[in-house]
Amino acid sequence: MRTTLGFDTATAWLSVALMAGDEVVAEREAGPDEGGRPRHATALLGAVDEVVVTGGGWKRVGRVVVGVGPGTFTGLRIGVTTARALGQARELGVAGISSLAALAAGADGADGGRPTLAVLDAKRGEAFAGLYGPDGDELWPAWVGPPEALAARLADLDSAPVAVGDGSIRFRDQLEAAGAVVLPDGDGAHRVRARHLCRLAERVPDGRGIEPNYLRRPDAELWRERDHGPRNG
Repeated sequence: MRTTLGFDTATAWLSVALMAGDEVVAEREAGPDEGGRPRHATALLGAVDEVVVTGGGWKRVGRVVVGVGPGTFTGLRIGVTTARALGQARELGVAGISSLAALAAGADGADGGRPTLAVLDAKRGEAFAGLYGPDGDELWPAWVGPPEALAARLADLDSAPVAVGDGSIRFRDQLEAAGAVVLPDGDGAHRVRARHLCRLAERVPDGRGIEPNYLRRPDAELWRERDHGPRNG
C-alpha cells in the first residue's frame, strides 16, 4: 500500500508521520530547544528521512500532506516550502490541511456531541482558534484575537466545547470561565499531530490548500512599520 507522509510546523513542536491507510507506520516529534525556539529548520528533513526509511523508502510514499496553520510565520514557511520541494523532487501530490482541524481531530473530548475548540497560542496575547463539530465539520473558520473576545464568542454556543491546544492551556482561566472544558495540561491532545493531518487529507485532492494561513501579518513587518512607518504601494 502506498503511504502518506505528513508533517506540521505550525507550533513550537514538530510532528512528522507516515501513514498507510489508518495505520501509523512511523512517527517522530521534536520539541523546542532549551531556549524555547522551534527546531523545524534543523530537524524537519532528518525526521522526514527517518520515517520514510522506516516505511520502506520513497518508492512507497504516495503523497505529501502539510499543516498550513495558522501558526508561526517562520514555521509555516518552512513546512509549506519543504512540502512543495519534496512533491516536486519526488513527483508526488501535495495537499494542505488546517493545523487547527488536525488538532481538533486528535481530541477525545468531543464525546456526547460536544464540539471541539482548537486553540493555539498566537503570542502577542492572542489565540488562534477554530471550532469543530463531533464529526470534524468546521463550525467556525480559523480566527485570531484576544482570549476575552474568544470567551465572548463561546457564550453564544448551545453546548460547551472541549478545548485543546497550547492556547487553551495558556488561556485556561478565560476559557473555563466561559464554560469550556479544558483538558489537563499534560494531555497529549494539546499537540498537533501529523497522523491526523494524513487522515484528514484522505478527503482533500492534491494541490488543494497548500498556501500558509498566517491570519495576520508577521512580527517583522509590524516592527518595520513601527520603526519606519508603513510602506507605500
